[in-house]
Amino acid sequence: MIENKNRNQEEDKSIAVAEESREADWKSKSFMASMFMGDLDVAMCYPFPEQPVEDKAVGDEWCEKVDQWCTEHIDGEEIDATGEIPAAVLRGLADMGMFGIKIPQEYGGLGLSQTNYMRLLSTIAKHCGSTVATLSAHQSIGVPQPLKLFGTKAQKEKFLPKVAAGAVSAFGLTEPSVGSDPAQMSTTATPTEDGKHWVINGEKLWCTNGVIADLYVVMAATPPIQKNGREIKQITAFIVERDTPGIEVMHRCRFMGLRAIENGLIRFTDVKVPAENIIWGEGKGLRLALTTLNDGRLGIPAITAGAVGALTDHLAAWGKTRHQWGRNIGDHEAGCDKLAQLGGGQYAMQALADFCAATSDRGDTDIRMEAAAAKMYNTELGWDLVDLGLQFKGGRGYETARSLEARGETAVPIERAFRDARINRIVEGTTDVMHLFLARESLDKHLGMAKPLLSPKSSVGDKLKSLLTCALFYARWYPMLWIGGLFTSFSQFDDDLADHMRWIESRSRKLARTLFHAMILNGPKLEMKQLTLARLVDIGTELAVMALTAARAQTDRDNGDASTTLRAQYWLERSRSQVDGLFREIKNNTDGTARKLATQMMEEAEILETPEVVLQPLPDEHGSDITSGRQDRRLVFGGVVERGEQEASK
Repeated sequence: MIENKNRNQEEDKSIAVAEESREADWKSKSFMASMFMGDLDVAMCYPFPEQPVEDKAVGDEWCEKVDQWCTEHIDGEEIDATGEIPAAVLRGLADMGMFGIKIPQEYGGLGLSQTNYMRLLSTIAKHCGSTVATLSAHQSIGVPQPLKLFGTKAQKEKFLPKVAAGAVSAFGLTEPSVGSDPAQMSTTATPTEDGKHWVINGEKLWCTNGVIADLYVVMAATPPIQKNGREIKQITAFIVERDTPGIEVMHRCRFMGLRAIENGLIRFTDVKVPAENIIWGEGKGLRLALTTLNDGRLGIPAITAGAVGALTDHLAAWGKTRHQWGRNIGDHEAGCDKLAQLGGGQYAMQALADFCAATSDRGDTDIRMEAAAAKMYNTELGWDLVDLGLQFKGGRGYETARSLEARGETAVPIERAFRDARINRIVEGTTDVMHLFLARESLDKHLGMAKPLLSPKSSVGDKLKSLLTCALFYARWYPMLWIGGLFTSFSQFDDDLADHMRWIESRSRKLARTLFHAMILNGPKLEMKQLTLARLVDIGTELAVMALTAARAQTDRDNGDASTTLRAQYWLERSRSQVDGLFREIKNNTDGTARKLATQMMEEAEILETPEVVLQPLPDEHGSDITSGRQDRRLVFGGVVERGEQEASK
């Protein structure tokens, strides 16, 4: 960690934990990281990576089967209205293998690819956001993915068959007073004297699936370690079985959207967990979470792109159906603009999601930045486009699907989609946190070389070595940021798309220069200029999406499909103004005035008083077997067994 005297003590501790937990090594060159260094590597995005024919055939078959089942069995409006996913729905999904989509077949799962996993989530999402959120949380941040990546053979053999069969899993990280700052985590795990168990105490908030979970991945603070004279807080991941004494569901949280998710406040009181239930190793919990989320958070951008795609198709038809002021509303210029934003934006979102899926399946490329950018970009743009779609539909967009159906109109649930979409900008890493994460990773090359120079603990020899390394690197790298375009060709692209690629390449070099200049001018204080870093991250993300959009459009043409050209061209033209606007805001912005105004407002405001509420645990039947209705929905390990039958057999 690089020293920064601008931090206070608490910030220093938080940064230390984050730095200790991040993936320090890059397993390959990163497409996005390269762009922040002024290097647009076309070979990494063109030809655009397509899903292999055989794998696509498997996905097509599964998506058709699941879509048909969802059409027959899932009533998204009813689930939203009641706030409950019927037991029969969860049972049916479990029977089809939807709780173990990526779990290897040897452990009872379907063993499907990341691409097909994302396609299936998108398919289910078109029917019900709450249902797909339950499945996604179970498989992306619940037990399956961490065990698949880091579990021991014994752990996999014990737990993966259960979750593949439908035993619901949840993830416990956030606490009532701790969000994205794990250094403040208060949930603890203390080893027993014999070292065979750990005892967990604490509370976890907003634990998706936590109310009905059979298994939890729980993050807890374990005894700290000393490193470089500094105490580092250790966070460790534990698999905790729901039937362990001391686990209480204190509250089921209710939300604006996704009204049927079983999200809750979970209390752990002297919960005794076997030492063999630690995943990966003591102190590796946060690193496990970050690594798991590289693939895990890709479900959200896929779901968002799919939902916007379905909305776009409907609104294109609506645009030529609804007639106002003498012509179809899609023919009015305002209508044209909305449809173009939907069509172009959805094409770009899908390109980003598909690129990440293909890269993940390949398995040889670091996608930490791409995954974070996809989550951030698609959720932000997805929200804007759903809002735009609602505006285009007018009162019919604001009206519920049930009300529309009751009076004889097409029941398209735009109102529900609007509410469900809002959480995507928050869950699995807020947009603000993604900005900070991407900013840190984009600076990694620079920080790695300069760290000895900036650390007071470095020896003179280390400082001189670092100085020489920096001098040799920057003596070549910096001039190339000005003249690099002279040596770049995009002959593999048609003229119109090549023009965009040249523009993207030049702005990528400008981004690298701007980022470097900001480092030189601000030094360690750059860490505190979050809005400047956010703009730089948004520029890099927009440029990466533009490159992927152009690469996919050219690949479509190469394959004889020119139908996507206009969507790509529109988005590329629109994104140019977005990027240039962000560059202007680096110097011309209201950041300073905003800080002064916010400070004044907080000085004039009163401290909020938190009411004291004594929570009582929810009744045991609130979270149990999914086979017998709302009162009894948890899966019993080893198979689907109704609690009544289980009790009778005792």
